[in-house]
Amino acid sequence: MSRVWDVPVDDSTRVRDVRVATEEASACAGLPANRTATAALVATELATNLLRHADGGRVLINLVEGTHDDTRRAAVQLVSLDHGPGIPDVAAAMRDGYTTTVAASLGAGLGTCRRIANDFDLHSAPGRGTVVMARIGHEPAVRNQGPPPPGPRAGGVNVPLGRAEQSGDAWGRVRGGDRLTLLLADGLGHGAKAAEASTAAVEELRGLAELPPAEILRSLGRALRPTRGAAVAVAQLDLREAQLSFSGIGNIGARLRTDGAWKALLSHPGIVGAQAPASVPVQRVPWHGDSLLVLHSDGLPNRWTPPEDGVLPGCDPAVAAAVVLRDAGSAARPTRDDTCVAVLTAGGVSRHGSGA
Repeated sequence: MSRVWDVPVDDSTRVRDVRVATEEASACAGLPANRTATAALVATELATNLLRHADGGRVLINLVEGTHDDTRRAAVQLVSLDHGPGIPDVAAAMRDGYTTTVAASLGAGLGTCRRIANDFDLHSAPGRGTVVMARIGHEPAVRNQGPPPPGPRAGGVNVPLGRAEQSGDAWGRVRGGDRLTLLLADGLGHGAKAAEASTAAVEELRGLAELPPAEILRSLGRALRPTRGAAVAVAQLDLREAQLSFSGIGNIGARLRTDGAWKALLSHPGIVGAQAPASVPVQRVPWHGDSLLVLHSDGLPNRWTPPEDGVLPGCDPAVAAAVVLRDAGSAARPTRDDTCVAVLTAGGVSRHGSGA
């Protein structure tokens, strides 16, 4: 699902651009008309908020695996990012009926967006800005369903170089028994051929849920031979053993936060599907209730600083990924390639709910 929409919101005309892009994404995901209208309403509110409260920002629109109540079909994920002052009273902003009162807004308010989205979360920090995420699936959110049960969760954001239509990066997740596996692939180069390689890796992963990381990489090596190849990292959480296993080939970054400290996990040189080593060591580390894993492609600056934010492990993983993406880059340090960030969290329930 490498199709990506990256829309800057720096004046009022961009609100329409965000809405149109969301409608196009909804068509690509096959959303019915009522859910497309829901996505457009949420997109309009998020874009308007960027202008009203943050002097602009950007909205990323990704097609992702379905929401927790419908994993079979693609969903539209909307993420707004800004470097504004933050939301001084999040509880008030989340109250249903609270609105920006801007003429360009439909008056939905974040509380309404939370109610009509299948999954919703936000992170706001004074002086650093706000990230808001909403996922819209094929079926309306069930208000009395409540958030997904506690447990490990995976999510991510994907940004193409130069706002191209396709990203050469991709991430995916698969669950098999007591194992949850997160994969990030960076196709060689960028554009359609790179997207072909990374998408092939994600699609192959769906049938490999029961395999350990080293065997997954070997299988991917065979699957990616018809493509130009990709850098790939595989992180697998064993829930029974409370252990994380990591193995990577190529320039994929990985950092693990546990017990309040960050640790780098190392990938090894090579290209999956082209020049992969015969064997790759697997790193195994304990997994705790506060653990948070960040995987990223080389579009992120080499020396990005991990966020020292104890709230992030409780956020939706896509929100945590967007915070990392936002804080690692700036206008002074533009990205040099497609950029994908994927996050695995231990899984406390989001503070702002998921469509409930």
